[in-house]
Amino acid sequence: MLPWTRASRTPRARRTLAALLLAVAAAATPTAAAAAAAPTAATATSRGWNDYSCKPSAAHPRPVVLVHGTFGNSIDNWLVLAPYLVDRGYCVYSLDYGQLPGVPLFNGLGPVDKSAGQLSAFVDKVLAATGAAKADVVGHSQGGMMPNYYLKFLGGAAKVNAMIGLAPDNHGTTLLGLTKLLPYFPGAEDLLNANTPGLADQVAGSPFITKLNSLPDTVPGVHYTVIATRYDEVVTPYRTQFLDGPDVRNVLLQNLCPVDFSEHVAIGTVDRVAYHEVANALDPAHATPTTCASAVG
Repeated sequence: MLPWTRASRTPRARRTLAALLLAVAAAATPTAAAAAAAPTAATATSRGWNDYSCKPSAAHPRPVVLVHGTFGNSIDNWLVLAPYLVDRGYCVYSLDYGQLPGVPLFNGLGPVDKSAGQLSAFVDKVLAATGAAKADVVGHSQGGMMPNYYLKFLGGAAKVNAMIGLAPDNHGTTLLGLTKLLPYFPGAEDLLNANTPGLADQVAGSPFITKLNSLPDTVPGVHYTVIATRYDEVVTPYRTQFLDGPDVRNVLLQNLCPVDFSEHVAIGTVDRVAYHEVANALDPAHATPTTCASAVG
C-alpha cells in the first residue's frame, strides 16, 4: 500500500495543522538520520550531493540545483529527492537561503528578492565547479517560486535550462492564516519575530508578487514544469501554482495517481510519484509514464 493512501479522518483544519507542523519540525528538529551532525555541506556530501568534485555526464550534462521551501533548509527538505537524483547519475546541489539573524535552521524567511540574489550566486558557484553552461533548478514551495524572480529580473534565464516547481506559490497564496498557527509549534514562535518578510512577500497581492507577475509567467529559453497536488493546504487555490506560457507542463499529481493524497509538505519531501515527474522533466528524451507504481520505482 502506498504510504499516503490511508485517508485522514480528521477535519481539514487538523490536517492543515499537521502539514505545517511537519514543515516546521523538519527545520526545527533534525531528523534521526541527521541528528548526529548539523546540516552542513559536509553532511550533504556524505549523502552524495553537494559534491563539488562531481562532473556532469554525457547522459546528464547539467547539474541540478535544489531550492528548499519556507522554514526548510538545504538538508532536511531533500533527504529523499537528492539521493533519488544522485542514484540516477546527476550532480546535485542544494543551498540555504533567506536566513534571518538569530534564527537557526528556519530558512526562507528573508526578503524573497534577496533570496533570489543568493540563488544567483549559488548557481554561478555550481556552474564554475562543474564546468556546465546551464543548470536545472528544482524547487519546493517558495523554492519553486523564488527562482522565477531570478529568471525574470537577475539574468538567470541565460544560466538555467529547466525550472521545475513542486507546489510553488507562483502567484502568491492566501496562506489560509497558517502563520497564525506558529504559537502551536513549540519553539517556533520564540525563534521567529514579527518581521518575517519572506512570509509577507508570498501573500497574493503583496508588492513582491505584484512585481513578479508584472511580466509574463515564463521567460523564453527555459523549460518549465509545475507539479501540484489538489490536497495542497498551504498554496491555495492550488491552481494558482500553474504557469501560462509556450514551454510549460502543468501537472496535477492526482491525474497521474488518483490515490496519492500528498499535501503541500509531502509532495516536496517524500513523494516518489512526484519525483518521477521531476526525473521526466530533467530528461524528457527518456521520460516514462508516471503512475502510482512510480512510488516504488
